[in-house]
Amino acid sequence: MSLSGVTLQILLLTVMVFTVSGVQKLTITPDRGTNFNIRSSSQPKGCNVCTGAGRSRRCNTSLLLRDNTPVSLEFECSRPQDVFSVEIVRNIECTTKSCNSHIIQADSGSLPLLDFDRKFTWNLKASAPKAFNIDFSNTGLRQINPSERCPDRHSYTLQAFQTTGNVAVGKYCRTGTIRSAQILNQGSFSVDVPAGQKLQSGQFDVSVGEEIKSLAKITLTLPKGASSSELLSPNYPDSFPDDGVMEWYFQVPEKHKTAVQLLQLIQPRCLKKDTAVEYQSKGRVASVLRLTDRQPEQSQGNFSLMLRNCEMDRRRAASPGLSLTLKVSSSESSPVLCKVDVSKMEGLSLHIEKLRPASYCEMKINSVLKEKITVTSHSDLTFQDCLPEDVQVTAVGVMECSQLKECPKTPARLSLPLLPTCLPANLSSVTWALRPPQHGTVELTSPTGPLKQSVPGQPCNDSIIIKVTEDGGTTVGHFCTQGSIQMVQIHTNVSVTVSGIGGEALRTSGKDVLNARLKEEISESYIFTVSPKRDTPVLLATPGWPVGMRSDSTVSWIVSVPERMDAHLVFTNLRQPKCSSSHTDIRVQRVGRREEDYSRREDEEAESEITVSDSFYLNMSNCMPERGEFSVITEITLQKSKNFLLTIILSAVAALVVIFVIVLAVVCVVIRKKKKELTHQVSIYNPNGSGFLPGHNGFPKTCEDNESHVYASIEDTLVYTHLLRKGVEIGIYGELDTSRPFTGHTDSQKPLISEDAGVADVQAPPLPERPPSHGQQLMDNEIYQTEDQHGEERCLDLGLRLEPEGGN
Repeated sequence: MSLSGVTLQILLLTVMVFTVSGVQKLTITPDRGTNFNIRSSSQPKGCNVCTGAGRSRRCNTSLLLRDNTPVSLEFECSRPQDVFSVEIVRNIECTTKSCNSHIIQADSGSLPLLDFDRKFTWNLKASAPKAFNIDFSNTGLRQINPSERCPDRHSYTLQAFQTTGNVAVGKYCRTGTIRSAQILNQGSFSVDVPAGQKLQSGQFDVSVGEEIKSLAKITLTLPKGASSSELLSPNYPDSFPDDGVMEWYFQVPEKHKTAVQLLQLIQPRCLKKDTAVEYQSKGRVASVLRLTDRQPEQSQGNFSLMLRNCEMDRRRAASPGLSLTLKVSSSESSPVLCKVDVSKMEGLSLHIEKLRPASYCEMKINSVLKEKITVTSHSDLTFQDCLPEDVQVTAVGVMECSQLKECPKTPARLSLPLLPTCLPANLSSVTWALRPPQHGTVELTSPTGPLKQSVPGQPCNDSIIIKVTEDGGTTVGHFCTQGSIQMVQIHTNVSVTVSGIGGEALRTSGKDVLNARLKEEISESYIFTVSPKRDTPVLLATPGWPVGMRSDSTVSWIVSVPERMDAHLVFTNLRQPKCSSSHTDIRVQRVGRREEDYSRREDEEAESEITVSDSFYLNMSNCMPERGEFSVITEITLQKSKNFLLTIILSAVAALVVIFVIVLAVVCVVIRKKKKELTHQVSIYNPNGSGFLPGHNGFPKTCEDNESHVYASIEDTLVYTHLLRKGVEIGIYGELDTSRPFTGHTDSQKPLISEDAGVADVQAPPLPERPPSHGQQLMDNEIYQTEDQHGEERCLDLGLRLEPEGGN
């Protein structure tokens, strides 16, 4: 399609104008893909726009025309331009790669339509997560107050369509510092042309933008020399939306500095969060300030400014929102004086190096021009036209002692220094050289928690990375916080370098990174003390990884395993060399045990995993390799101890067995007791007038040593007194001799039959009283006796037996 085919031929129409009796008629043919909205701009008084004729005639105060079909219009008044306005709308859609059209300003058509106020609008839609971008670099735009008018009477409006409503990003005129605008999701760009004014021709390219986090991003290019630009908050003078974010990006010429002012500030009452302004620039730490704070001067380079609103309290009708005017001034830079106080640098020296020889950056120390500057004492530094990418700032410190007795007994803090903000760039790294006495050891611990070794599968999420190297340049490892390594001990001189992740500048200052101590000799080349956490695998790599261990070096990990836990070890990424002398060795040995749980050499095959039930040593040693390298990553995972689970199961089974035995014993006792009671149920009568119940011990026996033995209980059903009565009645028994003296027990005995009772008044005996213990007598009467422990007999006077009549 030719350029003329894609241009917005808004008014390619055939206009026929007739003025008859105050009625004006037009014939309009809209361009393809273009909509015409004709609406009344004021309350019409008998002035409508009509289409059709006869019965199909339709009249209204507004009209929408689509496609490119010719339409005859009739306005029912002589001056419709005083009542109606026209909006010509076209749609542009973008994919994630391209957009289907550009914003092309073209006003070709009949001159009579110039009498209407016209608005040319392009609705734009981006494809998430990208924004759409409008390029104004050919002419540039400048923002004005919504109540102002542009000199050429062409005013541009940019809107962002949000789910909560439309937001007016701003009103603009041609010619200015604004070079582009990006809108998230959907928005519109329009130009208002007053009646009688021709639309200026021009084109603004539309393309796919960035993945922005704000509703809009406006890019400005500041001119060389002194300049000033004013920008307004969205919806100005009304409030910026709740939780809204607006971004402006400023491109600053070389050797220029900028200053920002927030004017005509109206702040809301916030329910959540706070209003803020955030500055970001390459190579510098982002700074977040309150709107009432003094805004910083940007010494050099491009920067972005983000305005953030809070969740506002709008319950009151008069509650203010957020609105402000942003004034950005730019001017040529002048030398920046910077004083460095080394007393705040924790014994470190400062090094500043110019990286780009072709840059305009000039560095001076005490008025002397330098390419490299080292600051070891109070110094006056001067920087002119130095951008953050032009220079590198590092710090270096040394900790050493020649004899062990001279070394500090308490650990020394390794902290990031506090540097002045006047430096052109942030601190990129800090290095400490740690030099113990001969055969001494460097001990490193973290004041903020255990360390983690950075290896594949276990990345560092902290803002800093700690690199530990030996004197010869061999890397021991890269570490960060939030791990399981409690302590690192190295038997040689060591350098510790702290830098930002991914080469970024250090974004914290005054932070304690490590504690270092120089101490006596250790038996290994390296010792790591490790305390794994439950359900969090720990990866431990051999020193130097991914390069192999130093020849003939040894390393030991002392791993603490909590009670009732097992440690599961898996050896991965194992590389074995061919040794010219000795062997490589991997050994696992539990603390306090002589025997080894695991042993493997380079010339042996062994399992690649093992489970250890107690705290243990993981020892490795390298040989003198002929070729190849020795390196391995050990993965340690804590899990519940199988022995502990077995103990729990056995304990539960034992408890059940004990309960079963107790229940069985109780049942046996009850059954035995019942049997005993059934055995006692034997009644013997005495013809001399007294009943007798012998029990399981047989008949009473006479003995000289009388001792009480008792029954457990006596049932009244066991004393058959009805037999006594029957014996008296039939003459088998005589009268009961109740007055005959008793030659046995005499203490507190109760007779079964009353002494005053006659034969005819014989009654069943009362139940015996239960004694306080089984060691006392249960029955106190003239009849019941038991056999004592020695089997001696007791003598009872049973009275005379009466022979029945007719007996032998």
